[in-house]
Amino acid sequence: MPPVLPFTASAVLALGLVVPTAPLPASDRLIALRMAGLDITVPASVNLGGARMNGTISAHLGTVTVVDSRLLLASWVATVSATDFTRTGSPAAVIGKARVSYWSGPVTAAVGIAVRTPGQPTAAAAQSLSSSRTAFTKQLGVLGTSTSWNPTLIVSVPDFAVAGTYTGTVTHSVV
Repeated sequence: MPPVLPFTASAVLALGLVVPTAPLPASDRLIALRMAGLDITVPASVNLGGARMNGTISAHLGTVTVVDSRLLLASWVATVSATDFTRTGSPAAVIGKARVSYWSGPVTAAVGIAVRTPGQPTAAAAQSLSSSRTAFTKQLGVLGTSTSWNPTLIVSVPDFAVAGTYTGTVTHSVV
């Protein structure tokens, strides 16, 4: 019987083109940057569970929330991207980010008046994270708003995967 492969994902966050002024320690898994009235919060890390080779892992990442305290008619786009999932040790192994899919799902909590649109409203609309994807958008917001969703990550484990724990980074950003 093939071994079960456990997976973890760390969430990293960035806002627009803002970068930290000093290097962060390698142990930091969550980067919180702020941009003029626009904030995003994400889970620091999540254990996705395990799967057999040639199997699939599907797990919620936890709530992502964008708070927009700007005034009239403010819009934003939240994007998501991922790194490859890697196994350290001997032998090192990689499950490429093209095998990782994401779907945002619906709004789970909202405050204020705005038009909110999920990038992938259903599991059938899941997209590969081989490149950056739109996770959610907000348009025509009036005064302060917040928008939350609980995205799902799907990892297709290849039949050539090496048993072990794999770690990857899922990044949400908002501009």
